[in-house]
Amino acid sequence: MAECRIYLDKDEELRILRGHKWIYNNEIKRIEGKILSGDIVKVYTYDGQFVGQGFLNTASKIMVRMLSRQELPIDESFFQRKILSAFEARIASGFTDSFRAFFGEADGIPGLIIDKYGDYLSVQFLTLGVDQRKKMFVDLMVEIFKPKGIYERSDVTVREKEGLSEIKGLLYGEVPDSVVITEGNARFNVNIKEGQKTGTFLDQSQNHQAIARYALDKAVLDCFAHNGNFAIQSLLAGAKQAKAVDISATAVEAIVANAKLNAVEVEAIQADVFDYLHQESDRKSQYDMIILDPPAFTKTQAKLENALKGYQDINYHAIKLLTEGGILVSASCSHYVGLELFLEMLTEASAKAGKSVQLLELRMQSGDHPSLLGSTETLYLKFVICRVNTA
Repeated sequence: MAECRIYLDKDEELRILRGHKWIYNNEIKRIEGKILSGDIVKVYTYDGQFVGQGFLNTASKIMVRMLSRQELPIDESFFQRKILSAFEARIASGFTDSFRAFFGEADGIPGLIIDKYGDYLSVQFLTLGVDQRKKMFVDLMVEIFKPKGIYERSDVTVREKEGLSEIKGLLYGEVPDSVVITEGNARFNVNIKEGQKTGTFLDQSQNHQAIARYALDKAVLDCFAHNGNFAIQSLLAGAKQAKAVDISATAVEAIVANAKLNAVEVEAIQADVFDYLHQESDRKSQYDMIILDPPAFTKTQAKLENALKGYQDINYHAIKLLTEGGILVSASCSHYVGLELFLEMLTEASAKAGKSVQLLELRMQSGDHPSLLGSTETLYLKFVICRVNTA
């Protein structure tokens, strides 16, 4: 039987030609040839013009995930070039110890995530096409990165949409329970096997360091603190004191351990951040810098309205708690909350608080998590640094 060919409905190729990587099942006019999920298929316009090649999965609403718009062999050498190119780009950009070495669609292989933590790799195979080629990818990682160990963290629900179950475990060598990584002048413990995402939030690494220049002599409150990166970076930059709040007991233990590792003192508090901010408002507490780095409040469009209410609530209370000229650092990692919506939410929160808020820096995820033009899903993190004054 002939190779599988996907023919799109009229004009459905326009989004792909602008850089998007996903073709949905309702955008396909017809399929010719052998249909086998996981295979690489060729994609054509309605009238037969070549568009590109990608992974096929008939079980997913995203039926084709594009790999290339070129008519070239998609073989092991193709994947090797992609991974090596991404790795070399990170090194050329100044990333050294720990960083995302490969970022799925943005780097050209949908569903493949490679995070480097010193001598170890933590990886995710999020789509059927990469999962079926797992051994090949592991062999390529060993060849390119020469790690001491590779651990899989494909324990994420997004795999279900590809017809895959959650899985994690050792793929190569040995991986310890705890790895110490460097982030600028700071050091942090990372649990690759059990930590958030693939171990920690590498997408905030450059932002953790960016807030340092605002921290001198400040009383800092780090909310949704996770490992305490913002609080610790602030103290290393000269903050006079720092509190770090997280609802997780495990996170609080990690904050204490990381503070000790960096020879600084952080007041680690286990509490619901919403409740804590409300209580601090009632106590009329004040801080010179507040960092809000919450988890995604929504992962669906249907819950967007409630998510925006949540973001506005925490930002309103943070603005009220800041001293004159205080620094608000606020982030959202939900791609459903676009930049325009995020800034509108901040505007409403500042108006409600009766404050004037100056935008000092507008940032995104760290440069090892590049965003692909034409694919808004890859630009998911909004990160702002603001100064709050009397209106």
